[in-house]
Amino acid sequence: MRVREKGDRGVVQSVVLFLGVSVLSGALAAGLAMPLAGLAGFTTEKTSETLEDLPQQFDEVPLKQKSTIRAADGSVIATLADKNRVPVKLSQIAPIMQKAIVAIEDDRFYEHGALDLKGTLRALAVNQTEGAVQQGGSSITQQFIKMSLIEKANTPAEVEAATAATTQRKVAELRYAIAAEKEYSKNEILEKYLNLANFGDGAWGIQSAAQHYFRVDAKDLTLAQSAMLAGMVKSPTAYDPTNNMKRSKDRRDVVIRRMLELKVISVNQANLALKTPVIDPTKVRKNQIGCANSPYPFYCEYVVAQLKENPAFGKTPKDRANYLKTAGLTIRTSLDPKIQAAAQKSIDEHSKPDDQAVAAITVVQPGTGLVKAMVQSKPYGAKKNQTAYNYNVEKSYAGGFGGFQIGSTMKAFTIAAAIQKGFPITHTIPSPNTIDLSGKKFSTCDGTTSAPDYTPSNSTKNVPVPTMIQAAQKSTNTYFLLLSQQTGLCPIAKIGASLGLNNAQTGEPLEQVPSMTLGIDYVTPLQLTSAYAAFAARGKFCTPWVVTSVRDAAGKPVKVPGASCKQALAPEVADGVNEVLHQVMEPGGTGSKLKFGNSDLAGKTGTIQHAKAVWYAGYSSTMAAAAVVADASPPYDGLIGQTLDGREMGDASGSGTAGPLWETAMRGALQGVPTSHFTAPDDKTRNGDIKDLPYVNGMNPDDAANKIRQAGFEAQISPDQVNSEESAGTVAYTDPRRRDGAPAGSTVTIYVSNGNRSGNNQGDPNGDGNQGQPGGQPNGGGTPGCQPWERNYPNC
Repeated sequence: MRVREKGDRGVVQSVVLFLGVSVLSGALAAGLAMPLAGLAGFTTEKTSETLEDLPQQFDEVPLKQKSTIRAADGSVIATLADKNRVPVKLSQIAPIMQKAIVAIEDDRFYEHGALDLKGTLRALAVNQTEGAVQQGGSSITQQFIKMSLIEKANTPAEVEAATAATTQRKVAELRYAIAAEKEYSKNEILEKYLNLANFGDGAWGIQSAAQHYFRVDAKDLTLAQSAMLAGMVKSPTAYDPTNNMKRSKDRRDVVIRRMLELKVISVNQANLALKTPVIDPTKVRKNQIGCANSPYPFYCEYVVAQLKENPAFGKTPKDRANYLKTAGLTIRTSLDPKIQAAAQKSIDEHSKPDDQAVAAITVVQPGTGLVKAMVQSKPYGAKKNQTAYNYNVEKSYAGGFGGFQIGSTMKAFTIAAAIQKGFPITHTIPSPNTIDLSGKKFSTCDGTTSAPDYTPSNSTKNVPVPTMIQAAQKSTNTYFLLLSQQTGLCPIAKIGASLGLNNAQTGEPLEQVPSMTLGIDYVTPLQLTSAYAAFAARGKFCTPWVVTSVRDAAGKPVKVPGASCKQALAPEVADGVNEVLHQVMEPGGTGSKLKFGNSDLAGKTGTIQHAKAVWYAGYSSTMAAAAVVADASPPYDGLIGQTLDGREMGDASGSGTAGPLWETAMRGALQGVPTSHFTAPDDKTRNGDIKDLPYVNGMNPDDAANKIRQAGFEAQISPDQVNSEESAGTVAYTDPRRRDGAPAGSTVTIYVSNGNRSGNNQGDPNGDGNQGQPGGQPNGGGTPGCQPWERNYPNC
């Protein structure tokens, strides 16, 4: 057979052919694809209108190709596809496959033009004799055109128009076919045809079909395999061997016999092929399309959500979603299968899918923001003990749960604010078990705030007058509440925001209220891990980074955001935070039992009110992670009495419940990683940047406040009067004390004397001098100028 190359047929011949057969094609199709009645009303006038309206060239439609999401090591995470297709060149398709499809669909393909009248008449006769469609009536070129128009359709209406059994569509297809024959060679058309064709069971294109049914490349297909695939094109679902093996074999054998009839194969080849089983069902690959079929479905969905925010992929979210499934992209991500496996091992060891409580862990690399792992105890799905919620990410992402209150892990940001203001890490604050902060003012970015009835307590045994390090080790609530009052809430909020924290439910800024340092906002493991990773990176905060590169089907880079990092904290401030949180994991700290290895580790526990959620967040200088155990089912009860790892919890804490999850995951993540140490804080960070406070005792409170402000501090006057040697209505003392000094810009509270030079605290269990009575005496008596809990301390 002669292979006719493109350009052989002249324009005049093509037009004559078109005029001569445009009507005939509709009539002949009566026995193939459309009723003869389709010609009714198709007048000469309508034909003329159709000719004038039809385009004179065929614009090729880009093939919809599957995109692949890969882990950092190149392993496949997921395949995104509208159609599972991998285009290949004709040279990459077995010659026997090419012969098989030509034999059964258009044996005169290399001899005729766009329409094969002889072949159409023959096919009509054969099909009428057999009583069923055995041979194709449309040429391969015509089929290619029809496939292309369907491929181009993006809506059900467009698909319906591309497949409508109308004479107009047939005529349009023929005109396009004539244009295609002029533009492409026969081999080019055959290549495009085989890449477009539907081969059933979700396999589009010959390469995907070969891989799907036989686990071979298209270039390695055998005669029997080629015949089966060639036979499926006419009706992919009907001849799908996974649906009906016998029907598929019968159709395959028709192809083999047709090839023998055309002398494409020998009798011996035909007999051997006819005896070959159609498929080996154990070798048929399942179509694992989409994130739901990924080994890491939650991470996968987060990646897709990130990609859908990239305007380079389309103007609208719908356009971007379509592009992701059809552009043949190779998407490389940050996920490290080794670290992911370590985190999953932790989940498997410390929790079960049918637990009432949920557990989640995120691992992030400091200094880059690369999200190395993301796991949770509830697997992906819609069945019992499965969920579509991703407990690691914000609610703004598809499936994002929106976090949990983070409890005392928030204290790390108060520590950062204090060090930033110049407080030494040895800064002491008398911290009784319970303090009355009712009505006490806390400065905010917009003024002040207070709580009308607020008497918080400690939940652990504490040092009476702890340093910042001791308070962090014991997670002393009262210390950090008073420290946050001294620093002001605005610096804490600003540091939190600069490290990526906001309300994961609403996206709103962190709430500036007196209890802010105790972690009342909803934050995700991903957010908290990324923020703590900034401490590990000496103040360098990096936005969580999951998509590291994207290449299109041709291998060319597609623009995507890279690492997005900034110096959010001075390195010296981060060094101070690391020193404080490092001591949490040393003897005497709440995280001491979680310490392992030789690298420096730092961390912080977190338990919210009623233990509805417990946290442990920590890091080395090379890896950071946060683990949470929480009730994720309304009405969100406390964890006590709920099950974790198949057992009912009698206690729930950051160190004892979430801590083991963190430790196991981090042990695996750091395995094989060189030992690392934090940078020691400098003397200024250790000792603080303390300024002298002016002497204001005995002054008018307003005058004293002005004097303090002029000295470079913030000032506020306490509404409660205290026992003091000073005259009633004048300044009794300040907090911090003049002898201790304070960092520039910090808040100094002025206490006003009630004129009572003596008093006692008997009957006052909280030691705050109020004894539950209006106008109580916070100083409670004892040594003049001292707060009640300071009476027994030297130099008070």
